[in-house]
Amino acid sequence: MTVMSSQRNMATNSSIDHCNVPNNATYQTLSWVMMGEFVLGLPLNLSVLYIFIFRFKFWKNKSIFLFNIVVADFLLVACLPAKAYHYHKHERHNQDKVVCKTMFFMLFLNRGATIAFLITVSIDRYFNVVHLGRKNFVKVLKKSPQISILIWLLLLPLTIPTMVNTFECCNSHGREVETFLHDVTDTFREIVCFTQIIIPFIILVYCTVRIVNRLRRKTVGEKTKLRRAVFVVLSVVVVFSVCFLPSTIARAVLLGVRLRKWQAAEDVVVQVYDGLMVLSYADCLLDPLVYCFCNSGFKDAYVATFCPTFLQTRWPNSDCGTVTTTTTTYTNQNPGTKTVSFQVLEKL
Repeated sequence: MTVMSSQRNMATNSSIDHCNVPNNATYQTLSWVMMGEFVLGLPLNLSVLYIFIFRFKFWKNKSIFLFNIVVADFLLVACLPAKAYHYHKHERHNQDKVVCKTMFFMLFLNRGATIAFLITVSIDRYFNVVHLGRKNFVKVLKKSPQISILIWLLLLPLTIPTMVNTFECCNSHGREVETFLHDVTDTFREIVCFTQIIIPFIILVYCTVRIVNRLRRKTVGEKTKLRRAVFVVLSVVVVFSVCFLPSTIARAVLLGVRLRKWQAAEDVVVQVYDGLMVLSYADCLLDPLVYCFCNSGFKDAYVATFCPTFLQTRWPNSDCGTVTTTTTTYTNQNPGTKTVSFQVLEKL
């Protein structure tokens, strides 16, 4: 009787929590993918942190928002080994509720921070191009480190629902026993999950369309700056389209299937959703492209530090570093002298 009761409780918990692994081979593969993201992402983000702090000096180059994205990516990379370990053990979550909730809290916080600062950078570029000459409030905000701290603090209330005690197994909705607190917590979390992707994506599309239209109307002499602005917003759109949108769509499908109690379909959709979530962690590998498009000085500093030979052949007129003025004086055939001044760029 005790064994039968235990088995019945296990089955009930499985149906309530939806934490079973439908296919061991799928999650074994996903664990190796995450380890690959970790192996590539750790040295990449460490090198980017080094450049931002010691070579580029982000606080002097108005790149505080970009530096915050680097911090968010680094925290995300730090979570990947634990997540990969759980998948390798054929578990969708850690059995310890504290560890499980902490992991989801970190993932929600890091994703929210990345999106918030990427959108801020895109809006800043939009105002610089489309509304050139008008007062750009983003340009004023990005000079203050206190604003970045405020953004992080505002993100905390949006991640608190992942720490609620009744948050069973890090899942949402479709439980056999649904309490009012369960329902409110899950609904709030899902609203945050979807709005933090959909609303920023709409903003990105709007900024991209306006900047492209501005590029078409501008004269040839101004097109270089505008093309760079287009590359910035397009790179952010690529990050959203590859990393965030697919998992968000899969999340919506998963919730619909779970609420209708289609267990066979749920077993498939769960694997698709978890696979796309693993893909979303690749934003820590794609974000450096945004840094390069946003600030050519960062690109030049990075290449000068880690690829100096390549820099000399491809970017002989690199714009990173300091500029010194050398004055040469010579005498021509006519009386008097002529002074010629030219700029020499010193590499970082």
